[in-house]
Amino acid sequence: MNYEAKLNELGFELPEVAKPVAAYVPALKFGDMATTSGQLPMKAGELVCKGKVGADVTIEQANAAAQVCCLNALAALKSVIGDLDSIEKIVKVVGYVQSADDFYDQPKVINGASELLLEIFGDAGRHARAAVGLNALPLNASVELEITVKLK
Repeated sequence: MNYEAKLNELGFELPEVAKPVAAYVPALKFGDMATTSGQLPMKAGELVCKGKVGADVTIEQANAAAQVCCLNALAALKSVIGDLDSIEKIVKVVGYVQSADDFYDQPKVINGASELLLEIFGDAGRHARAAVGLNALPLNASVELEITVKLK
């Protein structure tokens, strides 16, 4: 399966790897696994979704931002593994949602990434997941995402 072609078929393309905002690497390969650092909803160097979900940002806006984070994570993975077709399985997704005090729908936000991974990778895209609500995220981002994969 050509996962990048599937991504394009769905109307998406991989962006350039987002530059780190601190002292870390965007992704790391170790043995038959690879993982990303937290990826923000950045497009062309600009944060596309800022503020607290449930106050400043709607679930729909944050869900779309989770997709952007997912694309950035896939780009970061590709930069260390060479080709998305090297991915055997999406193992785990950890999503962070900058949440208003009374916002409890973090899973609905992170579904933006999870559903995209299922569309791209099919059964290999089924993963373990955490959707965590936080008071603040770097740069006032609404969403941040990490992905861990097993390689062929």
